[in-house]
Amino acid sequence: MLVVEFLSLVASIQCGRNWPVRAGALCTMSPRFVTLCSMAARRFSTLFAIMLFAFAACGCAAVALTAAAVGGGIAANHQLGGIAYRTFTAPLPRVRSAAMTALKRMGIKPDGSEKIDYGERLLAKAGDRNIEIELEALTANTTRMRVVAKKDGGVIVDSSTAVEIITQTEKSIGTL
Repeated sequence: MLVVEFLSLVASIQCGRNWPVRAGALCTMSPRFVTLCSMAARRFSTLFAIMLFAFAACGCAAVALTAAAVGGGIAANHQLGGIAYRTFTAPLPRVRSAAMTALKRMGIKPDGSEKIDYGERLLAKAGDRNIEIELEALTANTTRMRVVAKKDGGVIVDSSTAVEIITQTEKSIGTL
């Protein structure tokens, strides 16, 4: 019975009503008790709202991740920095040729290349963006591609251009 009266008190405080007076109820409460109950009600309602939001957000994240995985259609992984990655089941020379074909198709001007550990780095320029394409031979028949497209200042990264270069490279590999 005391729990019911406490919940009734919490509800009346939250609704701005006075404590209900009825036969057999605790009518003489100290102001300190009422204040503590009011604080508890506020904390409980805040905690309940946070828990409800967290529960709802967890469900949304799972749905969103599933939708992205199923309907995404882009076989590239992103980091927060806007770098796009893709691993191809093809030897490095074939992926290099496909990447150069993709750059040509997109109208991006190649700007040189350099050797790196286990592969090659292709450099290109598109408008105010500097593009780095790293090709790394993981095995004789597997190549990892990493694309970064940065604005001239080098701070802002254009992940959509990087993903498009990977997508066009994938299409080019299919035609080679």
